[in-house]
Order: sequence, then C-alpha cells, then structure tokens
Amino acid sequence: MSRHIALGAFLALWVAASLAAPVRAQQRDDVIAPGSNLVTDGIPPIPESLAERARQYTEFRQASLYSWHPNKREMLIGTRFADTQQVHRVAMPGGERRQITFYVDRVLGASYHPADADYFVLSKDTGGGEFYQLYRYDLAAGQTTLLTDGQSRNTGATWSNSGNLISFGSTKRTGADVDFYTMDPADPTTTKLVCENKGGGWYAADWSPDDKQLLVLEYVSINESYLWLVELASGKKTPLTPKNSDEKVAYRPVAFSKDGKGVYCRTDRDNEFMRLAYIDLSKGKHAYLVSDIPWDVDDAVLSDDGQRIALATNENGVSKLYLFDTKTRQRSAVDGVPTGVIGGLEWHKNNRDLGFTVSSARSPSDVYSLDADSGKIERWTYSETGGLNAESFAEPELVKWKSFDGREISGFLYMPPAKFKGPRPVIVRIHGGPEGQSRPGFMGSYNYFVNELGVALILPNVRGSAGYGKSFLQLDNGFKREGTYKDIGALFDWMQTKDGLDSDRIMVTGGSYGGHMTLAVAVRYNDRIRCSLDVVGISSLVTFLERTQDYRRDLRRVEYGDERDPKMRAFLERIAPLNHADEIKKPLFVVQGKNDPRVPLSESEQIVETLRTNDTPVWYLMAEDEGHGFRKKQNADFQFYATILYIEKYLLDGTGS
Repeated sequence: MSRHIALGAFLALWVAASLAAPVRAQQRDDVIAPGSNLVTDGIPPIPESLAERARQYTEFRQASLYSWHPNKREMLIGTRFADTQQVHRVAMPGGERRQITFYVDRVLGASYHPADADYFVLSKDTGGGEFYQLYRYDLAAGQTTLLTDGQSRNTGATWSNSGNLISFGSTKRTGADVDFYTMDPADPTTTKLVCENKGGGWYAADWSPDDKQLLVLEYVSINESYLWLVELASGKKTPLTPKNSDEKVAYRPVAFSKDGKGVYCRTDRDNEFMRLAYIDLSKGKHAYLVSDIPWDVDDAVLSDDGQRIALATNENGVSKLYLFDTKTRQRSAVDGVPTGVIGGLEWHKNNRDLGFTVSSARSPSDVYSLDADSGKIERWTYSETGGLNAESFAEPELVKWKSFDGREISGFLYMPPAKFKGPRPVIVRIHGGPEGQSRPGFMGSYNYFVNELGVALILPNVRGSAGYGKSFLQLDNGFKREGTYKDIGALFDWMQTKDGLDSDRIMVTGGSYGGHMTLAVAVRYNDRIRCSLDVVGISSLVTFLERTQDYRRDLRRVEYGDERDPKMRAFLERIAPLNHADEIKKPLFVVQGKNDPRVPLSESEQIVETLRTNDTPVWYLMAEDEGHGFRKKQNADFQFYATILYIEKYLLDGTGS
C-alpha cells in the first residue's frame, strides 16, 4: 500500500525583471500569439499553419500512480486533461479517469488516509516555485484544507503505521534547513517539531512498526548519503551507517522490516552499483540481497506484510522488474512487463497487487498492476497520443563512441523514417542533473522532429551520468567538469563516421544542467553546430551557486565545487559560458521560468543580454507563471511551436527538410 506522497525526483530537487517589454504577436487569425504570461524577445510570429500541422503532437498524455485505495482495488493517479496534471480516480483496470482536483498548478503527489480513505493528502506548489505545500482533500465535501504554513518548502509526507499521523520535512524554521515534523492531517494544529537538522538534504522515509522511530536519509550528494534513526518522543538522532569511511557511500532507504529488527535499503557500499541490502539494527551488519546483477537497483518497495520486495533494475537504461522473497531471500524475474522504463512502484495493502508505471519509445507513461500471486499484468490507464499511431514512432538504438581519454560513452539514437532520404540533420539532447540519465522512454513532442521534420535525435550519457556505476558518476565532479564537454566533442567526431547523419547540421539542446552543457558546447564547438537551444540552463556555475535557493546550495557545491574557494572559483570562472559568450556566433534560443528556484532567472537573462551586445541571433522566451521548465500545457505548446520555427529556420536552412 502507498504510505507516502510520491514527490517525484526528491533527490534531484536541489531579480524578477524581464530583459525587455513583452513582444506580442499581432492578434491575427494567421498567427499564434503568446499568452499574456509569456515574455518573448526575438521570436518571429508563429504561423497558425505551423501549429495546425504540429498540434497532434501536443496532445500526448501520461499517467502516474499516486496511491492505492487501502480497502478497494482502485487507485488515485495523476494525469492531465486540461492545462496541468491533477488527481484522478480509476476504479478498475482500463476504467474511467475521473478528475477530482482542478487547480491552476499541477499536483505533484497524493496519498489516501491509510485506514478509511475519507480523505487524501496532496502536495503542490504555486507557479513552479517548488515551495511545496501539503493539503487535505476531503472526498465527501470536495473541499481542500491547507495543512502547512503556505510559505516554506514541505516534502516527504509519510504515513505512520497507525494512520493517525504523517511525518514531513519543512524549511520553515530557517528557510534552508529541512527539519522533521509530525501532524494529524485531520487537525493541522497538531503539527509538532520532532527534530532540527542542518542542511537541505533530509528526508524521512518510513516509520518503525511501533511508530516510535523514523528511518531517515541525510543526502549529501548522489555519491554520499547516510541513514539515521530518529526517536519521535525525544527527537534523538542515531546514525545507522558510518560517516568516517575512506570511501564515499550512497544509501537510499526502503523500509523497516516488519519485525522491527532491521531496515532494507539500497546502497553502493563495497560495490559499483546500488544493491538491495538489509541492515541488522542490533549489530549494524550489512547483508547484500542482490549482488549478481551488475546494474543499479533503481527502486524497491516492501509489501505491507513484509514478505515481498518489488524491485526495478536499470540495465543499460532499460528497466527489469523482480520480486524478492524476504524469508527465502530468493528473487524471481517478472515476465510480461512492457519493455521500457519502470517507475512508481507501490504495493496495495492486500499484499498481492503491485502498481507501477511503464514508459517506452512508443507509449507514454501508463499505470499497470501485477498480481504477485498469479503473475497477471493489467493495464489501468491508456494515455492518449493525439490520435497518432505511436507504433510508428522511432525505436532507439544504443550507440557508443570513444572519448578523448579512450573512455567509452554511450547514448540512444532515434532515426527518422525511411521516407527521408540522404544524411539527416541531428539534434543532440543532453540530460540534466547533472547526475541524470537519458533512457529510452517516451519522447513526447520530440517525436515530431523525428517523424515530420526528418531530424535524427541523439541522447548522450556523458561522464557523470547515473546508471553506469559510481566511478563513472564521479568523473565530472569539481575540476573534472570539462571532460563532459569533451565527450560531446567526441560525439561530433563519431557522427562524421556514421552513415545517415549529417554532421554539418547539428543543433544541441538540453534543460537545467543540460542547458549549461548546451551553452558550454556552443562556446567550445561553435564551428561544429548550426544552432543551440538552452532551457533553464546555467550560464555561470559561480553565479548559479551564489543565487540558487538556500536549501539546495550546499548540495550543489558538492557536485560542482565550492565557489567560495579561490582556486575553484577561478576554475569555474574560466569555464563559464557567460565569460566566453563572444565565442557563441551561432543562433541561440533561451527558455526560462521566472519562478525557477533551482536555476534562477538571472542565469538566462545574463547570457541573453551579453549575446545581444555581440549581435548573435537570440530568441528568448520567459514564462511568468513557471519554474524549472514549462509544466502548463498552453506554455509548453507555445514553446514547442516556437522550437519548430527555430529548427526550420536555423537547422533545416529554412527549407523544412
């Protein structure tokens, strides 16, 4: 059963003046005008005819599992029917998706009360600012009650076993440190501070069977984290994993064992990859339960009775699902799961139904269930693909190339249909994180570029990407940052040897850290690309570290380096794309959300302003009601149409082919 709100990428979640007055397209029938919340600069009018031919590619939906009903075989899911993702109820496999919430902003997660399910607790922010608030939604009355203070950032709501309380983390004491609180959601005045913490990387994962302790994660970096036990009565924190080891070790909590004698976790201790492990609380001894799979255990959840653990592995980007028997410690593979990327594992309280999502190249994320006794798999949602036949979408090919130091780098290549003749122009799309990983999931509107424009798409996993072992993960830290840029240079070299790719027509793009990579590549390889598209990207790691939100600043310094150190600051200044903007001669499109707490608006403003003085062609799009990327459909649609126009003008030489 689901006992927590799935807050998305918890570990990855870590002035407001426009450059110019909004430039609005004329209100004509033959053009698409930006909304009043969008600031545009340098973007030409978008023909209605362009939007008409591309509109089907804006109508993809996806679904995620929020919470099983504790007593019925039905669930809450998240999907979008209007502008943003909201809570829906699905009563049976393939059943109607009945919308329950209707907010302007997306709902990030929701979880039923674990006993009578007369209400659920949900999480959402405002305008993409990521200062998440918790709310109680009473189903009978159809009313919402704010549970938190409306100002701080509140994360990780987790139900107690009794169902009377939730624990959650909040920054309300200092704005930077995440402390632990408990609350009875039926009465928010019961909110109680459990313990104070230092830093923004704290997360409470589970309650002990007697509800006297919390299993807690202290996240320092993707390579370094620790598990603690917190006594609810006293607030005392006891370290469960060593902190003075010569080797940095990563832990991810799973749950207490049902007898309370140990905890299950994932860890890369004594190994390159994340393994499922059990820690005996009396002895502190680790037992490794999955050691024969040379890939990360991506996710693991314990059934309510404690007899099974469902786990998903990440095997070269593709997910595999397994069931682990906690008594026999034997593992069995689950057959029949569609090939793709698995997420959102959740057990029903009946200990038999396992819910999860699957995304693949030819299917958006949809919700499935596994009957763990019979092996039967059922599909609960059928997300629309705009009326398009998704079976015709390109399947990715795993490709590999050698980088400057002889190291093998890999990625996924999507080729256009055979109707497009001759070498194809290429979009190189770099993931964020920087500890992210490009995986062969659903490409959404990018399918338009491949299917309709005949553009090949490459998703590289440069050094520092997750999924390939902790040594690979650390190859871009601190002073090693430039190696990632060179991996893209080596990709350009490889493209020259690949039949079917036009290495003279390349666009590079990415979001967040991928946006930083986009700018760095635009500087270093200006002569090898036609244009670039930076979405919420970092133009200077120094100014980024100085201005990103307080609760995440120290977390990012571990990865990028501490800008307060003179030697590190000098290095970061030397490699900053902002400080070499005069070398960017090819067109640049910059997209930014005004309320972004991770990469501040100033990162985009300063690179756009600098390039304007250099007479470099720049398109700029800023949404006043978005944060780290566009989440609202109308905003995302305009960005998509503008991107098509940009690609046709600068990558396809204005010919559309």
